[in-house]
Amino acid sequence: MKKLITEDDVKKVLNSGSKEIVIEKGSVLTPLAKDRILHFGLRIVESESGSSLSCSNSQVKIAVGSDHTGVMIKKIIFEFLKQKGYDIIDVGTFTEESVDYPDIAFNVANRVAINEVKFGILIDATGIPSAITANKIPGIRAATCYNEFSAKSSREHNDANVLAVGARSLGEETIKSIAEVWLSTKFLGDRHQKRLDKIKAIEEKYSKKS
Repeated sequence: MKKLITEDDVKKVLNSGSKEIVIEKGSVLTPLAKDRILHFGLRIVESESGSSLSCSNSQVKIAVGSDHTGVMIKKIIFEFLKQKGYDIIDVGTFTEESVDYPDIAFNVANRVAINEVKFGILIDATGIPSAITANKIPGIRAATCYNEFSAKSSREHNDANVLAVGARSLGEETIKSIAEVWLSTKFLGDRHQKRLDKIKAIEEKYSKKS
């Protein structure tokens, strides 16, 4: 039986940030699905078997950064995600010599804000100060996550685009699991988008120049 690819299927790929759709050979696209693909300039890749629709991790670009407390964990996360096929940029810091977390947080979050990368990952002692800093930049929704549930919820409900974790409050394996869940979870939209629109309205109100 031929697989039917719908507009909703295409939306999932768009939300992931991918620029290509992998479709099982012989699948049928609905007219709305075709319109979406053409409108957003997605590339169709046919496969012989396997998943009928997927996106390549290599299409997802991520900036990762840490202060001195998170250098070792950052190296581990960098290699972990690189092995998963993600396109990773390490913006520092690169030694355990003391640095100011706002500088690193701004570097990562700003790259997300200007669409240089799709997502950002920040690591400090607790994940809290970096998230506070990142959230000062319009358009950034940084979430400090402490387990898989908070990671999943921050993406599904809040469309978080920057993940912050604590190198001194979480273990290595927990952080790896949080990052993997966070990156693989898609925003649900619908009623959650309405709430994000209200957050954006507040942001715009207080970011207007006097």
